[in-house]
Amino acid sequence: MTNGSGRGQDVHLDAMQVTYPNGFTAVQPTDLKIRAGEFFSILGPSGCGKTTILRAVSGFVEPSHGKVLIGGRDMRGIGPNARPTALIFQNLALFPLMPVWENVAFGLEARGVGKRARRQKAQELLELVALGDQGEKLPSELSGGQRQRVAIARALAVEPAVLLLDEPLSALDLKLRQHMRAELREIQQKTGVTFIYITHDQGEALTMSDRIAVMNAGVIEQVGTGDEVYSDPASAFVASFVGEVNALPGRITGTEGGMARIETAGGPLMARNPRGLSEGDSAILFVRPEQMRFDAPQNAFDVTLRRRDLEGAFINYEFTTATGQRLVLQEPNTGPSGARPETARVGFAADTALVLPEGDMARTGRELAAQ
Repeated sequence: MTNGSGRGQDVHLDAMQVTYPNGFTAVQPTDLKIRAGEFFSILGPSGCGKTTILRAVSGFVEPSHGKVLIGGRDMRGIGPNARPTALIFQNLALFPLMPVWENVAFGLEARGVGKRARRQKAQELLELVALGDQGEKLPSELSGGQRQRVAIARALAVEPAVLLLDEPLSALDLKLRQHMRAELREIQQKTGVTFIYITHDQGEALTMSDRIAVMNAGVIEQVGTGDEVYSDPASAFVASFVGEVNALPGRITGTEGGMARIETAGGPLMARNPRGLSEGDSAILFVRPEQMRFDAPQNAFDVTLRRRDLEGAFINYEFTTATGQRLVLQEPNTGPSGARPETARVGFAADTALVLPEGDMARTGRELAAQ
């Protein structure tokens, strides 16, 4: 089955800004181009403006300035029902007393499509989402993942060019979320519809997306592939929000050949300098836990073990340096091999770390739990 309108359409936010009547600007002036047929995620913490972007694209919020264009057409003045979009909410909003096939076909009935054609279309879509034999059941008789697929089938029934998904997996348990990630990606690739996916879950964004926009306080700080935002973050916020990271603040004391020397509380360290920082600049060195090594020959610290967390295929070690800096090291779990000592020397190769300008950092789970 393919999208009846052909393929997905591109979405262009042209200097779009959303300011509410109370004066709060939820989305700062934003230029963003989402390609036709792309699985595009907007990733950021709660309250950063990502859902406001989704509502502006769908027509439930009118931009204060700028434009929303879908397929090159300005959407100003065009209501949600007339746009080539469909929106899946967090709560799914299935009708509990309707059988599954009628839930899927509901939008078609509202458009005057006859019952036989509605039933046929619903069956095609249920086959697409691997629920071909579930059409007569009520939503309450399905699992959480199955209800999720019904909501997707219902949204696809009206043949949108752009499907908008607002944290649709947030209510599912971990294993089901992981399973649904793969299913969503497969459905998107089969249909060719443009997916715009809103999430605060980095794993969802990194796993499913062609590209990701990382958003903070109404501003998109970086757009790139998962590899780009993880391995080459554009700002301190992106580096600290996307994945676990060790952050070491300091001041640049020298640069040469794309590298920088940074003086930190734990001593001088070397790292890549992708933003061209200069001597004297305040900076933060970022290095991922999987890049940390025991008995590293350079950029090394004497540390004390605080905790060891087994996470199946990996082991995370949390250390404290002599100056109180928290460091996390991750290594593969290769089976019983003896405990690591309470004190150790850990470090990293200079080309696996980078320095970025000092800036806002994402709040860690530890900080949020302390509230």
